[in-house]
Amino acid sequence: MVSRDGGKATLPPTSWFVSVEGADGCCRYIGLHPSGVARTSAYEMSPSFHRKIVDRDQLVAQVDLARSGGRTVAQCHGCFDILHPGHIRYLEFARRQADFLVVTLTGDPNVNKGDQRPYIPQELRAESLAALEFVDAVCIDPNPTAEDVLEDVKPDIYIKGREYEQSPDPRFLREREVVERNGGRVIFSSGDVVFSSTQLIDAMGGNQQLDQQRCRVIADRHEITRETLAATVDCFKGLRVLVIGDTILDRYVFCDAINVASEAPVMSLSQLDEQSYVGGAAIVARHIAAMGGRAFLLTSVANDSRSAMVEHVLRRERVESHLLRCRPNLVEKVRYLVDDSKLLKVEDAQHVPLDSLAERRAATVLEQQADAADAVIFCDFGFGMITGGLLGMAMDALRQRVRTISADVSGPRANLLHFRNADLLCPTERELRANLNDYDRGLSYVAHTLLAQTQSKHLFVTVQKKGLVMFDRPTQDPTSPDWSGRLLSEHLPTFADRPLDCLGGGDALLAAATLSLAAGAGLMHAAYLGNAAAALELSELGNVPISSGALHRWISQRTELAARKQPATADAASV
Repeated sequence: MVSRDGGKATLPPTSWFVSVEGADGCCRYIGLHPSGVARTSAYEMSPSFHRKIVDRDQLVAQVDLARSGGRTVAQCHGCFDILHPGHIRYLEFARRQADFLVVTLTGDPNVNKGDQRPYIPQELRAESLAALEFVDAVCIDPNPTAEDVLEDVKPDIYIKGREYEQSPDPRFLREREVVERNGGRVIFSSGDVVFSSTQLIDAMGGNQQLDQQRCRVIADRHEITRETLAATVDCFKGLRVLVIGDTILDRYVFCDAINVASEAPVMSLSQLDEQSYVGGAAIVARHIAAMGGRAFLLTSVANDSRSAMVEHVLRRERVESHLLRCRPNLVEKVRYLVDDSKLLKVEDAQHVPLDSLAERRAATVLEQQADAADAVIFCDFGFGMITGGLLGMAMDALRQRVRTISADVSGPRANLLHFRNADLLCPTERELRANLNDYDRGLSYVAHTLLAQTQSKHLFVTVQKKGLVMFDRPTQDPTSPDWSGRLLSEHLPTFADRPLDCLGGGDALLAAATLSLAAGAGLMHAAYLGNAAAALELSELGNVPISSGALHRWISQRTELAARKQPATADAASV
């Protein structure tokens, strides 16, 4: 490696690293220290190493050309999520065994090492490997195992880590059989220095610079640009969206902590101010209206002052509604805050399910509104507005007449499994696991179980401060055998740099993602805008509608959405 001034350069003294391409096309190494601090080195490389990154056909052509010149071929295969010294020595050992070293890496959808893995997207993992001088060719393998690519490459030597030497794993045994059947042999070496990408990532925690680079790669991969996102937001205008669910009044009581009370070891607070926010299904409808859609809210309320406030806010924000007055009082959640910290939440809430007459009235309203609707959103907070009887009467008719149906749940009484054949489900990881009573198995397995039981199409799972994981089926044809196959997934880091209030992020995501799908956007565009709306909501105190203008401003400020020049790829003649 040569520095920009022409002098010999060595890697910075870090424990592990990843290459990040700068705007000038040069690769800069980000050293990831055990402290979790990222330090960008001064050492830069020519973008010419991108020519080493090839597709399957180009790889086979390069291997054939190498063999025609009498060269032997070695192959390594793995995830290489964080390229660390153990990987370096392993690959150096492999290069010494042959004249031409091929490294194939598992593509993002098939990395099965944890909920948000791989941490580094496949494009950046390929760049990091290609930047190594002793690696001759890098190929991203879209398959879950290396069997197919081994069949194509037919390496003379296949190098695996020593942990596979006595491994009974049938996937590795099939790989070994392919290599040996084609006249090759398997050598085991771990590179002496023992590191674990999983342990390094866990120790490192979140890294903002790498998250930004990940967003850039995802945007490039799915052709997400400022122009495409802005065009999608513009298409929100006029879309008719029906929102069904429980309305909640969220009241914030702002206090000053005085002291510990004299009569008991409890904190003594002095009330300074209070603010009420119309939430639940109503905030989803308010988001729809603020983003440019035409919202219609079907909800249950009472004859009380809280319900009167809800009506006033809905009229002011031009949200059409049909209010079923069948509750003794409107649900209210009171939160007590000191500075920016929430100390206590008190709920005045009863589970009051719709009776048979109210269910029929609600079903009639939905039938009347369905033909003009572009989308339907169910928001089940478990207080009785959404019942099995209502879904039984309305769901099939809505599915036949409405293009996009989405749903989310919150609370112990809500049941995600009731929403069958939905286009999009948007639970948190906690809600997902609680509904399936599965707290132990991996997120991908639980996601597959939910989609299998509901026969729904897509799933966005929010994972606290880590963003969201998008799950998609391999095909949207229910008659295909791939319909129930392994899910495709993509982890999108959170866009909320400085969250102020965790209330309402999921509601904003649900509204923006549903509008995006109703507007004809792709799934990752919907995830991007939903994630953006959630970040904007988390920067506000209380439930505040996110406007289309706010989304446009956010889009204009995101650097990863700017147009980029794509690196050149290799051909067989470059060997």
